[in-house]
Amino acid sequence: MSSMGVNCLDLDAVNVFKHIHVQVAGVWVDNALIDEHSEHQTEAEKVLQAQKSQGWQGLYFGGVAFKYQREVEDVVQASRTAVDYMDVVTTSGPGTGFAASIDKIRTMKQAIGAFPLAIASGITPENVTDYLPISDCFLVATGISKRLDLLDARLTERLIRTIQTPR
Repeated sequence: MSSMGVNCLDLDAVNVFKHIHVQVAGVWVDNALIDEHSEHQTEAEKVLQAQKSQGWQGLYFGGVAFKYQREVEDVVQASRTAVDYMDVVTTSGPGTGFAASIDKIRTMKQAIGAFPLAIASGITPENVTDYLPISDCFLVATGISKRLDLLDARLTERLIRTIQTPR
């Protein structure tokens, strides 16, 4: 059985779940609407309600402290809050193709413990080993692409081999 995940860049998190097919296995959104300053996560709750109302049961990769979104002032609090609203806390570096700082990833992982953490920018065959001990998932495109719309088979294979090599 094959599965598919999507990132609908032109839709906000609530509308993604109103537009996807129930059989889509995973959804990644850049902004999961977590507000580290608020006790009540009204907007993030709307995303959960949209999932439930559509009967969607896949993996939700929610963007927290993510590129091109609102600057998060308290990454620890945002990360801890996020675990109640998604399946995988997902973050990025400062821009497309730019790696996240190891300190940021370490801080977020320490905040969420065993809960899954994904990185969605800047991962390459050369740097992925730096993140393996502190990240659970990698959403990769630019680091293994020849062009924006064409993955490089050799780089993809190198990334897979690097990840699978025992340490």
